[in-house]
Amino acid sequence: MGTVTGTKEYCSEMSLPVAAPWMHESQHPAHVPDRYVRPASVDEALALLASQGDTATVIAGGTDLMVELDRRVSMPSVLVDITGIAGLDGISVAQQSSTESTTGNDRIMLGPLVTHNQAATSPLVIGRGLPLAQAALEVGSPALRNRATIVGNVVTASPANDTISALRALDTEVVMQSQRGTRSADLAEFHTGVRATLLEADELVTGLSVRPLEAADRGVYLKLGLRRAQAISVVHLAIVLRVGDDQQITEARIALGSVAPTIVTLADVEARLVAEQIAIGDLDRRLIDSVAEECRAAVSPIDDGRATADHRSDQVEVMVRRALAALADGTHGQVHPAGAPTLGGPAVVAPRAAEAVDVEPGQDLAVTVNGTDVVAPATGTTLLDWLRESAALTGTKEGCAEGECGACTVTLEGTAVLSCLVPDGRADGATVVTIEGLADGGSAPELHPMQQAFIDRAAVQCGYCIPGFVMAAACLEPAEATDEAARKIGLSGNLCRCTGYYAIERAVGDAASQVAGDS
Repeated sequence: MGTVTGTKEYCSEMSLPVAAPWMHESQHPAHVPDRYVRPASVDEALALLASQGDTATVIAGGTDLMVELDRRVSMPSVLVDITGIAGLDGISVAQQSSTESTTGNDRIMLGPLVTHNQAATSPLVIGRGLPLAQAALEVGSPALRNRATIVGNVVTASPANDTISALRALDTEVVMQSQRGTRSADLAEFHTGVRATLLEADELVTGLSVRPLEAADRGVYLKLGLRRAQAISVVHLAIVLRVGDDQQITEARIALGSVAPTIVTLADVEARLVAEQIAIGDLDRRLIDSVAEECRAAVSPIDDGRATADHRSDQVEVMVRRALAALADGTHGQVHPAGAPTLGGPAVVAPRAAEAVDVEPGQDLAVTVNGTDVVAPATGTTLLDWLRESAALTGTKEGCAEGECGACTVTLEGTAVLSCLVPDGRADGATVVTIEGLADGGSAPELHPMQQAFIDRAAVQCGYCIPGFVMAAACLEPAEATDEAARKIGLSGNLCRCTGYYAIERAVGDAASQVAGDS
């Protein structure tokens, strides 16, 4: 009998395989850091960063970093998770001395754990920083926005990142801290290139200082993507017009994204809007068209998989024209829907611990899963992997491993999250509910109303995406689930490969009506 060599040996012991030269890039296993550390204070975090140097990487929401680990783009030895530090998730107004800020004393302060859902729904941000609220709502999906942080968007420094054009237009400063001291930098200086910043290896961004809009000022954010949700920007822009007592434009900011290695601002065009000495409501079609054409001529975008350079340039002109027209007629606020669903609200903040959590792959994590205390070894990768491999709960599915399909949706501390983008160490000491435990922690004899409605409406087809759909839908408030527009936003992070959306939407509405009736 001939030798059979089809079955392969990766190793002689039970461990994750390593990347081999003959592997295709897609076959490489995710990078597994040696340690996951969740410090209990800023001082502890700074000490870790100082001692580990460039072998450590800070993680908060992790929605970019977890994908980079999976693709081996980023390969740190230590993950420093700052979500266990109290007081870093605040949004407030603060007064700064003129020596600390070059653009005014009254500032909106955003902590490094402020999520996109927090910013999108904050009355302070909506009222005094509308472009940022509008941009935050364009990021990913509700479950992703529950984890993704505004500071993370800034530090990732991709020109396609939605919030950074809004932050540039709002004259934002970045506050950085290390054991060497604290320093600030204008956001324009902070970004030095594609995914490149001024941040040193031992520094932590401890906040953003944003110049707010005054009562008469107007600002707006617009985005062009290839689909309505979960789309990387083809072009995005923010325009802020500061207005004096006579309604005349006194300052202008135009910030364009996805058209250059960093955000583009157009000083000459901004100066022209001020030099016109015109009231904001008197911006006419002639001036708006002229400014839009100047903006088009000022950018030199590239061709890539999302759009050609010519298309991007064309869209810059169209979008600037629309943005200025909305600012002139006062309809700019209509871009932001009131009461957008958050599926339970931000969950980025971890349970507080008196001492730092320090975990290596293979060490036990203690997690309350579906009402039961589960102790199982850390994988060193994602919560999804831990649930399926260590906790043996296979109802949660992996569809894309990059947060774009929603199949892996679970709740973490009562909030919908994408478990493929959550480090498993984050769940230590936390409460998680999966599809297996949706019906009263798994102990009830009857299905959850949302599960039953999916069956009754024949919304279950291949079933692969259904656990994520059901988990996300169960997090909607009844009023959100029965409102078509809110329901679409709430479910925008979940993709059905069988295109059974009509049945799914009807099922969600039925279940919500039943829950509302029972209550």
